[in-house]
Order: sequence, then structure tokens, then C-alpha cells
Amino acid sequence: MKSGQETAGRQGENLTQVNRGGEHKFRLSVAGGTVQDVTSERPAREDGDADRDAQAGPSRVVEFTTPRAKLIEEAKGAIRQDLTSYPRALAAYEQLSTDPEALAHWDMANYVTMRKLGYNDHGRVHAFITGAASLAITELLLDAGVKPDLLDSGIGDADDVFLTVILGTMLHDIGNQIHRVGHEAHGVALALPILDRIMGPLYPDPFKRVKVRSFILGAINCHDLNPAPLTMEGGIVAVADGTDITKGRGRKAFALGSVDIHSISALAVDEVVIERGRNAPVLIDVTMNNSGGIFQVEEVLAPKVIRTPMRKYVELRASTRPQGEEQILSRVRLEGDHFVMDLEGGERVAVEVQDTQKKVTEAIAQNLGVGAESR
Repeated sequence: MKSGQETAGRQGENLTQVNRGGEHKFRLSVAGGTVQDVTSERPAREDGDADRDAQAGPSRVVEFTTPRAKLIEEAKGAIRQDLTSYPRALAAYEQLSTDPEALAHWDMANYVTMRKLGYNDHGRVHAFITGAASLAITELLLDAGVKPDLLDSGIGDADDVFLTVILGTMLHDIGNQIHRVGHEAHGVALALPILDRIMGPLYPDPFKRVKVRSFILGAINCHDLNPAPLTMEGGIVAVADGTDITKGRGRKAFALGSVDIHSISALAVDEVVIERGRNAPVLIDVTMNNSGGIFQVEEVLAPKVIRTPMRKYVELRASTRPQGEEQILSRVRLEGDHFVMDLEGGERVAVEVQDTQKKVTEAIAQNLGVGAESR
């Protein structure tokens, strides 16, 4: 999520992760969506046109309070529940969650992204929520008999997979404290000493420790599809990152002065649910209060499904609440690299996902004269 205008708050937001009848489920929900209107004075115009300021009137923002500690505690409970049967992964998580260096990394990544760039949450709350989401996805895959790369290669077992996924997910954004540009590679460098400190006692054999660590570093480096991940573990981290798109993602006042697709979509997603799919091991179900939220799904989440090894294992569906806006579309689902939209009038429309990051990458490669013929 990159837009500086995608800033809203986590009010009434709940994170639950339960097992019912063998069906694993993760739910990130923003209940109600009540906001507080705050009126503030507009900053003085540089051209000194006070009359135009008076005509424009005060600016309007909506402000959300943030149950930050509650969200983190709920995420911690969900993570511990999922890792009960995986002692190495649980031990690694417990160390990471209280590691002073990691805590400082999360806070500084949030400072740079939110305070200096005006982006949304990239700190502790995002780390713990996406960590819980990644474990839900991993468990659904394993339950369906899907073998992540650590298992398929024979390098590790399920405990190693869960350890890789939780550490990779929770550390994926720490590189933002240096700069947003290149934050993936910065994150790899910053994560190395933490991983060595945590993994050392858990993997006495350095040969295996380094191999498992490589999966974690690869996931951090590829979580934003720059480049796209090659391993299943990397794909899980990327997709989990993309699920944190509810209107609670940001934690500061959100100005309504410039209404565009970023501002509309940032407030449009009420709930993300991860559960067992009918046609694939994982279903990610997004509920919107406004169809503008499809921008979040298309720009943030869908590319992380279709450009990773997770593509054939994930169903993605988005729908608007019946009590929301005047309905334009009733449901959107991802089929291959196209969104299929069911309109209220009964029509069905299929459009290709506009993966803007991929297009930029391809354009750069073309300008540099790098193509398929050079491979």
C-alpha cells in the first residue's frame, strides 16, 4: 500500500482467528465505522489570498481513535494459538515479539512511513496483524496437502515452515526506517542480526540454520513484488501483507479535502476474512461498504496473489454490503489474471487486473534493452 492518501484509523476493529468444525478462519473486521468529524483551520496560502481562504472555509478531516494495544494483544493470542504445535516457531516468535531491536525497527519504520511520507501503518500493529494472517494461510495450505518449498525441498519440516513465515512476515517492513525506496533490501540487512540471534539456539547445526534463514530473507526481499517471490513461503508473506487493507490500516486523521480513488478506497474496506476455499485451499473474502474499495483489492491484494506461487492456491472474492451505497456491482472475484464482476443488473464483466508495478518494471526493462531474448 503506497499512497500517502490511504490514511484512516482502526476504530472498533477486531481480529479473530478460530477453528470451527475443522475450518480455520482469520477475520480482520472494522465494526460500524463511526468517525469523528474534526474542523481545523486551513494553512495560510502562500499567495496571501485571504479572501479565497475565507470562501473555502475550514478544512474537514475525520479522526479515528486507535485501540492499538487491543489489536496487538488479539494478534498475539491468535499467533500463539496457531503455533502451539510448533515449538521452534513459537519460541522464535516469543523472542521476536519482545526483542528490543525489533521493537525499535517497527517504531522507526512507522515514523518514516507515516510521519515523513504520509503513508499508512507499517509498524507494530501491521507486523502482528499480518503475522496472524500468514499463519492462517499456512495452516490452510498444509491442511490441503500443499507442500511449501521448505518441505518440498527436504530442507525442513512444518515447524520450520511456520518459523519462516512468522519471522519473515513480521520483519518484512522494517527496511522502511531507512527509506521507502529500496526498503526490501534494507529490511534484509536489518533482519540478519535479529535472525542470527533468535535462530542460533534453535538451530545448533549452522548448515541447516543458514538454509532456513535464506527462505526468510527471500520472503522479506520479495514481499512487495520487487522482485516477485519464487518460493511458496515468500508468496505467503506477500499475500498476508496484502490482506491488511481495511479502513483501519492507518492511525491518524484523514483529510477529506482532496477526494480521489485513494481516499475513497482507504475508507471502503470493512472486513477481510481468510478461510477454507471451495475450489482452492484458501479463500480471501473482502467486504466493502463502497465499491471504491475495489481499488484496494486490485492495486494491493490481487497482484500479490497472481504474481506469486500462491496463485493457484488462493480464491479472492470482494463484495459490497447490501446496506452500503447504491449498488453498482454485487460481487467481484479473481479468475486467473482477470476480475469477473457481477453487476446488479445481472450482467457479467471481465477485466484484466491492472498490475501497475509490473508494467513499470516491464517498461524499465524494455528501455534498458533487457528482454526475453537476453535470458
